[in-house]
Amino acid sequence: MDSTSDRVAIRTQVQVPLRFGDGYTALARVTTFRGLADGQEHLALELGDPEDGELPLVRLHSECLTGDVFGSARCDCGPQLREAVEQIASAGGVLLYLRQEGRGIGLYNKLDAYALQDAGLDTYEANTALGFAEDARDYSAAAQMLATLGITRLDLLTNNPDKVGQLREHGVAVRRSVPTGVFASESNLRYLHAKAEHTRHTILLPAVTASAVAAG
Repeated sequence: MDSTSDRVAIRTQVQVPLRFGDGYTALARVTTFRGLADGQEHLALELGDPEDGELPLVRLHSECLTGDVFGSARCDCGPQLREAVEQIASAGGVLLYLRQEGRGIGLYNKLDAYALQDAGLDTYEANTALGFAEDARDYSAAAQMLATLGITRLDLLTNNPDKVGQLREHGVAVRRSVPTGVFASESNLRYLHAKAEHTRHTILLPAVTASAVAAG
């Protein structure tokens, strides 16, 4: 673990009731931090309680204003967030809500990338065309948050092998990956294929149709 984790401290903890558009509700204990490596305002949402002897289920969820809040169908972020809250509340664990819009490039740049996608690039090609890495996210702050909460061993709710690899590099013992659902639609199928092809997300998808390419 990076030595900067020694300076991370809990700032605030507060109970927040959550409610989703389909009526599902959950109660989260939300923790804020001071001293995180990247200086961002990330949140930890603790949900449920693991049974004796069970490891917490953890999800690293990157903020997606368009998907999480506005319900955009261009990605699968909103459905993944909804699913993660319910699974973690049932199993007991933590959802880290990370301020990493657009795989770390920010909201305005993400919308610029959308314009490039509308011109034919996929989500990763658009990021690199703007001068960014395909995926600029760094999970050192996530590892710090987990350490501050006393979590050193966990099951990770993800299809993304980079999240597993980065957490392990920072000393977090990831016992196993728990796959998320596949929330494919005509609007996001090309996006999901790009995740599988560029960054080896472990998702099984049908072939991309011509209309999906046009929408992607």
